Amino acid sequence: MTATSERATATRSRSAEPRPLGNRIYGFLRSIPTWFLWILVILWTVPTFSLFVNSLRTRDAQRGSGFWNAFSDETFPTLDNYQDVLFPEVGAGLGNALLNSASIAIVATIIPIAIAAFAAYAFAWIDFRGREWLFIGTVALLAVPTQVSLIPLLSAYSTGVRWTIPIVERTITLFPDLDLSGQIPSVWLTHTGFAMPFAIFLLHNYIAGLPKDLFESAAIDGADHFKVFWRLVLPLSVPVLAAFAIFQFLWTWNDYLIALTMIGGNREALPATIVVASLAGEFGAQEHLLTSGAFVITLFPLIVFFALQRFFVRGITAGSVKG
Repeated sequence: MTATSERATATRSRSAEPRPLGNRIYGFLRSIPTWFLWILVILWTVPTFSLFVNSLRTRDAQRGSGFWNAFSDETFPTLDNYQDVLFPEVGAGLGNALLNSASIAIVATIIPIAIAAFAAYAFAWIDFRGREWLFIGTVALLAVPTQVSLIPLLSAYSTGVRWTIPIVERTITLFPDLDLSGQIPSVWLTHTGFAMPFAIFLLHNYIAGLPKDLFESAAIDGADHFKVFWRLVLPLSVPVLAAFAIFQFLWTWNDYLIALTMIGGNREALPATIVVASLAGEFGAQEHLLTSGAFVITLFPLIVFFALQRFFVRGITAGSVKG
């Protein structure tokens, strides 16, 4: 038997073997036609479109018929719902809450990026003792449920954290009483703590994949770690920084549970997500305002996403492929 026939026989035997399950699923997903995906996009857009249409209808029109009948309404379109939400005759409206949401989301996005970028560079390119175990421990914090930690954190913000040493009966302060309960800074700190593990993990994967020659050339030129980080790493890491900024901004802007737990009854500091939930009023008498309120707070995340979306895919796939 010649070498050519042996190779042909081996090729036929390999092709006769069943493909792995992962390859078959991947092949099926790639075979989905584009028109089917567009149908899914349209179906996904219908709820948002109905929300917008109903936000331009009166209370009676919303209760009387579906949004598809809006164009036959005599009062359609109307901006009264938006006026009642943003500039009500009684109360502060949604305007102050939007400012609170912006102050929470912007600061709670900048702080994790600033800290995580330094930490990710250190884990990737600074050789120090225990680096691997410290990185593993940091990433393992992703498994900590948010709901489990909120009440201990609220207690720490309210009264501080103290520990009494056994035997000697001496009490030391681990976290001072800063009286942050009911204040926006408590939301900043909480969001920063929960965002740090994911931010470090995402940024580390990207920074570790940068060419080693760049850092060796910078070291030969006498650049210290801070100069390398500021002049090389940050400019090259814009895609992944923007990708994380999108994630973090959307998470903090749409957050309800953390803000409600930390701020509580301080109505002057409540974000838009909590205020919108209370727009319906007592017994749901003003539930028609929920559509316009929800659409108003949706606009800002959309603006952020479309402004940074060109970096999104590049940042998310960073570090996933070698070579």
